[in-house]
Amino acid sequence: MSRLQSVTQKRVFARTQPCWHPDLRLPVSRTVRNKFLLFMTHMGMRPPDPILGVTKAYETSAVKKEDSGRGCLPAETQIAAKNLDKEYLPIAGLAEFCKASIELTLFSQIYVTVQTISGTEALEIRPRCFSVQTIRHIGMQLQGYKYYDPKTWAFDFIGISKDISKMPDNEKKNLSIFFDMAYQSFASSDGNKDAWAVHHFTEEGINVCLCQSYTKNMGFYGKQMGDFTVVCKDADEARGVESQLKTLIHPVYSSPPLSGAQVALTILTSLDFQKQWLQEVQVMANCIISMRNQLVSNLKKKDFSHNGQHIPDQIGIFCFTELKSEQVEKLTKKFSIYMTEVSYISMARVILDNWAGYLAHDIY
Repeated sequence: MSRLQSVTQKRVFARTQPCWHPDLRLPVSRTVRNKFLLFMTHMGMRPPDPILGVTKAYETSAVKKEDSGRGCLPAETQIAAKNLDKEYLPIAGLAEFCKASIELTLFSQIYVTVQTISGTEALEIRPRCFSVQTIRHIGMQLQGYKYYDPKTWAFDFIGISKDISKMPDNEKKNLSIFFDMAYQSFASSDGNKDAWAVHHFTEEGINVCLCQSYTKNMGFYGKQMGDFTVVCKDADEARGVESQLKTLIHPVYSSPPLSGAQVALTILTSLDFQKQWLQEVQVMANCIISMRNQLVSNLKKKDFSHNGQHIPDQIGIFCFTELKSEQVEKLTKKFSIYMTEVSYISMARVILDNWAGYLAHDIY
């Protein structure tokens, strides 16, 4: 019997067997399965992702697009020449990458770092331990806190401080600090400055959780590079935390991406590559900062109703413009300027001469 005949027979045999529920180990009737498929068929379309949907709308538009070309990192060329293996990584990822990554932020603390699928999955790991659903299920109450002040168009530090101060005394001293650092070196152009908050809390003896991502500051969008770190009080706690993290990760993706980890490791551990990377990130960060200032300057020339200070006060790639949804729609339809419905725009796209002026003119 040929291999093809054998596989075909196995597939036919499998189709004639009862459907089994993977958890209960009980057969599921075909009627139930067919109803589920019918239900899925009639669910209809979900709305597009608020951020990725903007990219799709831009790509499908007829507007002329700027093509700056595509490059290959020297680090990628070097790795290709080494002809490294393509085996699965351990659940916790490439250990050397995890060590090199966290050394950008932490110094002498005891910690556990695991590689993740970009920053998004890093953000998912910690809540799995204490998700909103889990907390509510055991009868605990959740309270929100103020974060954004629509009057000042800025972070509401006074509001968040008041809300936290209202917490019961026993909980007030046991806050869990969770940092999402997706823009290190890309926010202020200084990696140490961007990591100041993490340094401050750990130096005060407060154990924190930290998410890191190299999607933006290394341009690793498709390589999905990130990690998740828990600062621990001692080695015993670190071992326990690591075992729990592996348990959480394994059923989700089992093994994180290898290719991106190898490239990031090469950049982070090579003095020449790291120096070049930090210089290039600094150039881009300063360019974005400059575009923010130019946009505000041009808006002021147009007698914009607000002073626009919230634009240069923000950091990173995106800018929350505070435009109304109808203004966003008009910018898209009339001027082919794309941003999210709640008026987030990528300042990294506003990098060519006169673009800040054009954008200010169209906004006004």
